[in-house]
Amino acid sequence: MGITGRRTACAALLVAALLAWTVACGAPERGQRRAGSAAAAADFESAAPYQSEVEEGLGVALAILVDRSGSMAKPAPGDGRPKYRIAQEALEAMLDATDAFVAKRPNFPIKIGVFSFSSGVETALPIQAYDRTAVRRALASIPGPGGGTAIGDAMRAARPALYRSGVFRKFLLVVTDGENTTGQSPDDVARDIFRKSEGAVQVYFVAFDTSPEKFAFLKDVGGDVLGAGNGAELRQALDAVYQGKILAEAPGAERIK
Repeated sequence: MGITGRRTACAALLVAALLAWTVACGAPERGQRRAGSAAAAADFESAAPYQSEVEEGLGVALAILVDRSGSMAKPAPGDGRPKYRIAQEALEAMLDATDAFVAKRPNFPIKIGVFSFSSGVETALPIQAYDRTAVRRALASIPGPGGGTAIGDAMRAARPALYRSGVFRKFLLVVTDGENTTGQSPDDVARDIFRKSEGAVQVYFVAFDTSPEKFAFLKDVGGDVLGAGNGAELRQALDAVYQGKILAEAPGAERIK
C-alpha cells in the first residue's frame, strides 16, 4: 500500500473512532434526558389533584379500614375476648345509626366499603350502597389476626374506591391498635391524600388500646383521632366519629335521632 493509501486508511479509522466516541458519549446523555423527562412527567402526575372516575352528586362514601394485625388477637382491656372481636361488634353497633338515618333520609345515598389490613390489604366489601346484611357479612369474613400493621398502605389502597363512589363527601375510618410497622407511613399518605383530594377526603382514626398521640398528624390534614381504652369506649368513639362527623355532613342530619 502506498503512502496515499495508508493516509486514507488512517483517516478513515480516525473518523470511525470519532463517530464511535460521539455515539458512546451522546447515547447516555440522550438516555438521561429521556429518563429525566419521564421522571418529570411522573412527578407532575403524582402532584396532580385526584379526579373522580364518575359523575358525582350528593351523598356520603365511607371506607372502613379494620386492623387485623397480630396484636388484635390479644385480649381487650377489661374483656377476655380478643380485640378484633370487640372491634367487629363495635362497628356493627355503629351501623345502627345508618339504619335510622336511611329510614328518615332514603334519598340521600350512604355508601360503605370494608377493608382489612395486616402486612397487606384486602377488600372485604367494595364501596357500594349501604346494605346492613352485606356489611355484617363482610365484617364477619375478615380473616383472623396475624402479621404486621400496614396502615398507610391500607389508606392508599382504599382511596381510589372513594373516587369511584359517585358522591362528593368521602371518608376513611381507620380502627387500629398500633402504629404502622410496614409499608408506607400513614402520616405521609394522609398528607398526600389531603393535598391531592383538596380536602375532599377526610380521615378519622380510632386508636383502640393504643395512644392517640401516634396519629396526631391527622390534625394537620383536617382529620381527627379518638382514643378508646376498652370496648365501651370504642363504641363511644365510633359513634362520635360516625354520627358526629360523617353522617353530620348530610343536610338535615341534625334532626336524625
